[in-house]
Amino acid sequence: MHLTILPVKSEIKTQEFDLFEVLIDSLQKSQLTLENGDVLVISSKYLANSQGRIIEYEKVNPSKKSKALAAKFHLNPKIAEIILRESDVVFGGIPGFVITAADKILAPNAGIDKSNAQKGKIILYPVEAYQIAEQLRRKFFLKFSIHIGVIVIDSRLMPARVGTTGVALACAGIEPVADMRGHKDLHGNPLKVTFQAVADNLASIANLKMGEGQESTPFAIIRNSQVKLTDRKIRHDEMAISQDQCVYVRGLKTNI
Repeated sequence: MHLTILPVKSEIKTQEFDLFEVLIDSLQKSQLTLENGDVLVISSKYLANSQGRIIEYEKVNPSKKSKALAAKFHLNPKIAEIILRESDVVFGGIPGFVITAADKILAPNAGIDKSNAQKGKIILYPVEAYQIAEQLRRKFFLKFSIHIGVIVIDSRLMPARVGTTGVALACAGIEPVADMRGHKDLHGNPLKVTFQAVADNLASIANLKMGEGQESTPFAIIRNSQVKLTDRKIRHDEMAISQDQCVYVRGLKTNI
């Protein structure tokens, strides 16, 4: 059995909507059905759109702190205000970008996005993404008696690399990380620190097919992935580590 990616097109939405109902409709129009063991991938921006997580940034009133941030990193003060509201930590930045963390997710500009939004509007990260993923997994089981995984994904720049890749913001129904410690490499040496980012790897695979622009494919089905399904509720901290443990963050803080 070969791993297969099936992109699912959907209509562009500008208002809040029922994500599950739109999913069902989109699958029917694409003449696709989910099967046991499938992993359903959902664009975080589409999920945020369904929650009404869209802001007309010209209506935002910047604070003194956001004006200072905007001046330092050459940002629109209104957008800087949104970044501050959405962030738990601001690490620093460069002109046009602020490196932030929110809900254990490290991202430029708190993950806010002008692309795929109407002019003058910004899409924020979705809220309660793990809870939504779990609810969708259960709804598909109750309606169709199938066990699936659900991943909410975004695109992300990788350090020192050109272009974007996929990253899992949340998941349900699959084990998101495989602990490889104790396994042996090609030469029989035991692995000591290796974890395989299963959900992130699937996010990257799906992101390649879902696209970044006018494709209008906010969903995808990953079939025959051989991932480990689970009924347990995935915690929001299972795919993340603290900034103090991150080799990039710690390394950049170290003076040579």
